[in-house]
Amino acid sequence: MDRRMTLTVPEHLAGSRCDVFLASMVPELSRSAAQHLLEKGMVTKEGKTLGKKDKMAAGDILQVILPQPKPAQAQPEDIPLDIVYEDEDVVVINKKKGMVVHPAAGNEEGTLVNALLHHCGDSLSGIGGEARPGIVHRIDKDTSGLLIVAKNDSAHRNLSEQLSDHSLHREYEAVVLGRLREEEGTIDKPLGRSPKDRKKMAVVQGGKRAVTHYRVLGRYQGYTHVLCRLETGRTHQIRVHMASLGHPIAGDPVYGSRGDKSGLQGQCLHARRLIFRHPRTGEEMCLQCPLPQDFADFLAKLRKESQE
Repeated sequence: MDRRMTLTVPEHLAGSRCDVFLASMVPELSRSAAQHLLEKGMVTKEGKTLGKKDKMAAGDILQVILPQPKPAQAQPEDIPLDIVYEDEDVVVINKKKGMVVHPAAGNEEGTLVNALLHHCGDSLSGIGGEARPGIVHRIDKDTSGLLIVAKNDSAHRNLSEQLSDHSLHREYEAVVLGRLREEEGTIDKPLGRSPKDRKKMAVVQGGKRAVTHYRVLGRYQGYTHVLCRLETGRTHQIRVHMASLGHPIAGDPVYGSRGDKSGLQGQCLHARRLIFRHPRTGEEMCLQCPLPQDFADFLAKLRKESQE
């Protein structure tokens, strides 16, 4: 069913184009998506349809119709999976860098979900819907490492509860730019959509609480190797939090620094360890996977340079 919204133009957005206003006010809308809505006549003011270049005035009241998104129909694909653990309730995958977790616009094929549908058949939780069967949590396309998948609804609900009460622990390793001053610390900063770029996340007042604990594993010339433990699981949390300290993750194309000379393709971030209670037995499970080759090679390069 389509969603209907009423938006009032605030003072600080007076004079902005209609497409810019919509992208600023509706988190799920990119500017291009807002333009598409306007082209379809889904945005009106006092009964008149608006165009993307129409200027907004403070106090204007807009009626917006957001069409119900069509779920992606993921198809099974014979894609090799690095399975760390599997039983009748869960499967834990070491996701390779560059693989998208679930289908979305522009990434309908070659995702982890496509591979899981081939491997598991109908044995995946349906709670995530047709586009995200079995998916309990996600990691970014260019972040590698452990991801747990539910093979039935009971397991999915149990694991989701563990995520909510923070009893499911996720530990990452990363290499960040510069020398962290402290040996360990906690970053407690709220995250939300960046007001400057809706495709990015940022530390914003009034955002959702986000907590990352970190500990230094090694120090090298111009870089620091860290362990990060998530207390919460917001989008791009570790990447934004480390960048907020002035130490972005090496190779990060979105939140990185122009001074990054690592030469890495994508962020140097790996989900190394996963600790959870088995949803059926209650047994504590602690699973680990090795660093990917590009991460290990980069660390070896840093060690060598630091010894010279």
